[in-house]
Amino acid sequence: MRPLHVLLAIGTRPEAVKLAPVVHELRRRPDVTVRVLATAQHRQMLDQILAFFDVVADIDLDLMRRNQGLAELTSRMVAAVDAVLVDEQPDLVLAQGDTTTVMVTALCAFYRQIRFGHVEAGLRTGNKYSPFPEEMNRSLVARLADLHFAPTERSRANLLHEGIAPDRVSVTGNTVIDALQWAVERVDPAEFAPPEGRRLVLVTAHRREHFGTPFEQICDGVRTIADRGDTEVLYPVHPNPSISEVARARLADHPRIRLTEPLDYPRFVAAMRAAHLILTDSGGVQEEAPSLGKPILVLRDDTERPEGVDAGTARLVGPHAERIATQANRLLDDPDAYREMARAQNPYGDGHAARRIVDTCLDTGASP
Repeated sequence: MRPLHVLLAIGTRPEAVKLAPVVHELRRRPDVTVRVLATAQHRQMLDQILAFFDVVADIDLDLMRRNQGLAELTSRMVAAVDAVLVDEQPDLVLAQGDTTTVMVTALCAFYRQIRFGHVEAGLRTGNKYSPFPEEMNRSLVARLADLHFAPTERSRANLLHEGIAPDRVSVTGNTVIDALQWAVERVDPAEFAPPEGRRLVLVTAHRREHFGTPFEQICDGVRTIADRGDTEVLYPVHPNPSISEVARARLADHPRIRLTEPLDYPRFVAAMRAAHLILTDSGGVQEEAPSLGKPILVLRDDTERPEGVDAGTARLVGPHAERIATQANRLLDDPDAYREMARAQNPYGDGHAARRIVDTCLDTGASP
């Protein structure tokens, strides 16, 4: 019997982080051949992750263009990914998450009647415009996928509620925890240690739905936290001009706010380790930070990762300056409230998700 031929599609930094453990696990199996397709929906940030995890893209489409719209990116990607599927003829295609890369890859696999497995399936907010376009991408992919790798029981329940057959859904945990456990032993947080007597507040904010007034509100909340005098804010700024130009205009002059270029993954893990508190609109950070014992304030009104809120590791504050500052001050001033969040158990995984995913792929083979 010939080996199972698996093609993995990776477009962005978070996808690379979360699929790297799957690539490594597949390559450990003698009955699998694996190829990695990089759409390079994001370029520099993707390359950094692949290098850190020792993953080489076998095919690189290099589709990133500055300020390209979703329709332009999608149309170019459909043609390019379809051509790869024709050349590769994989038995199974895997992609992760909610980006244009995963949506397009699932669609092209469907057109070619090639089986598609969705890593991190079943996340939902119930609002198709939040996050945008990710929420709708997830829903569309669910209709196209053959295998659904849900990180939690809640994600599985979402899929079953939408009519996905139970035997198509596996609860695996999230591969981001696999990646974090591998990375945390290889980084040094000393670079980001704040001056004595101050605590580091790490910020990430980049979502499309926050462009404009909501992001200005986030900046105002962050500035209020920095005004305390006993904090040091580190904010690696996303390169999108709708974020970077506003962030620099509203925050760059503050003596206790450090704006940087995006950090590569190992340095970002080091920054998380050094942080006392994390403010984020990132889904991946909501999953990672609890494993490091870091409370999270989520800069969104809703989240497709409610397990963290339920477990007490995260609190929704939205893109609202007053709520951001109020909740941050509570955690900075109340040690008991801080400890309660810091000690909550991470609901997103145990570090063995990649093994479960690959086992399922091999158990199901290439049959429809």
